[in-house]
Amino acid sequence: MKNDQKKNAYLIGGGVGSLSAAAYLIRDAHMAGKNIHILEQLEVTGGSMDGSGTAEAGYTARGGREIECHFECFKDLFATIPSLKDPDKSVLDEFRELNIEEPIESHCRIVSHQGKKEDFSNLGLSRENAMELARLHMLTEEKLGATTIEEFFTPSFFETNFWFFWATMFAFEKWHSVLEVKRYEERFMHMIGGMNRLKGILHTEYNQYDSLILPLVTWLKKNDVNFDMGCRVTDIDFDFSENQKTATVIHYIRDGKDAAIDVKKDDMVLFTNGSMTANTTIGDLDHPAILNRSEDKGCFSVWEKLAKKSPDFGHPETFCTDIDKSKYLSFTVTLKDDEIVFPYLFELTEDKPGMGGLVTIKDSSWFMSWVIPKDPHFINQPENVKVIWAYALNLDVEGDYIHKTMSDCTGREMFEELLYHMGLKDRIPEVLDHTVNVIPTMMPYITSQFMPRVAGDRPDVVPAGSQNFAFVGQYTEIPHDCVFTVEYSLRGAMMAVYTLMGLHKEVIPVYPSQYDIRVLANTAKTCLNLDKVPLQNRTIGELLKDTELLKLLTS
Repeated sequence: MKNDQKKNAYLIGGGVGSLSAAAYLIRDAHMAGKNIHILEQLEVTGGSMDGSGTAEAGYTARGGREIECHFECFKDLFATIPSLKDPDKSVLDEFRELNIEEPIESHCRIVSHQGKKEDFSNLGLSRENAMELARLHMLTEEKLGATTIEEFFTPSFFETNFWFFWATMFAFEKWHSVLEVKRYEERFMHMIGGMNRLKGILHTEYNQYDSLILPLVTWLKKNDVNFDMGCRVTDIDFDFSENQKTATVIHYIRDGKDAAIDVKKDDMVLFTNGSMTANTTIGDLDHPAILNRSEDKGCFSVWEKLAKKSPDFGHPETFCTDIDKSKYLSFTVTLKDDEIVFPYLFELTEDKPGMGGLVTIKDSSWFMSWVIPKDPHFINQPENVKVIWAYALNLDVEGDYIHKTMSDCTGREMFEELLYHMGLKDRIPEVLDHTVNVIPTMMPYITSQFMPRVAGDRPDVVPAGSQNFAFVGQYTEIPHDCVFTVEYSLRGAMMAVYTLMGLHKEVIPVYPSQYDIRVLANTAKTCLNLDKVPLQNRTIGELLKDTELLKLLTS
């Protein structure tokens, strides 16, 4: 495709997929920023990578995405985005320096019985459980199909430390796709050896909006990219003649008025065809976050229209029609002048804020976990104000201290349940006296990308025959990579831009850790709890002698 100054790019959705695509268009395709248009329904960009609030009203962040050292697209992009603090440094420079100085290594991964540390020294897998993981690694995606996690694993698997770590780190439910577990197992195999201490997980200075999205948006605006906020896209027209797919018109609503953009064949349209945080609702200290069951599902609804126009545009109904299996609640606690919670948690976990990661409450009926982020977590956060982030996966069962479902609870009640499990039951009234706010966020579609699926349910980034149109985001098909990650959105954006712009540049491949014999050996050692078997100067045959894994590999 010829690159000239008359070409326009229309990026539908203001999440990190569109933002990174805009950066690639400027950096790699040399498109003028003034020709790039980001169309976003809300008044803020960033999608699920959010963070906002004040010390007086309370802070909120719906959650952070896991980041690790082999997010190659992430490193490539943010190596070229200037830091907001020091223009001589990149965002990646600051990120790297932080994680060298303050690496995450948890000293408390699991608690139970109101603040009692559980043994998390190993993954707790039996030989049978380890063999199930090995079998999952070896089966093809076609063979697994729409099999669920619960259908694949035996009941004992769900009592292991591995499952407690895995489910809460990535938000997997038993009814989700085991195929996605396979993707994660292979994509992050190099990290399984340190999973019990979260070694290898990287963090940002502030929440991910302030640390990543804000500098990216600042750079895009300096390069004259157009941000068309409050612009709700409702449909896209196509010309399907001659076995091609060419976007021709973008329909949208702004200020209550219908409007349209005529798209030329040489223009580009990138569509974020689903949102994990669509229809999010929020509550506060005294009000629950009410689940939004509206049939208006934002970009999912647009995708449903497009899917009727071509079989190559995927099957959105797979992901967005059963919100009781894709929802979860998180809540952010804001405390002022705290002298109880944070000193207590430091003594319990032995982790400084930001350096311990996720702590899971093993016996919580809600299956709740908490994180103490690096302090401050928000750019405008005063020194005497602290925040805690927590979430749960079992929303429709009664709590252990608050006898209501989490879905029905106010922010105050959620925090009381958390304090009970932390071991602070007797000090709840004192803690609430200096609690500024507790802001719950209900997200109907947050884990929808994990719903059981088969080939074709997620469309290709650039569908067959497409001349000027591509999908980006978490609901596209990118072989070998994992949804629910920043990396997935960035790689898809790179694929879309490089393909439609005809660039002779290689899309950065997924890090192939599952093909590294050293990684495979270390994973086997960890899963089989062979701590006393050294890896150095040993053959794989010696390492696995007399093990079930060797029998499986040679049968």
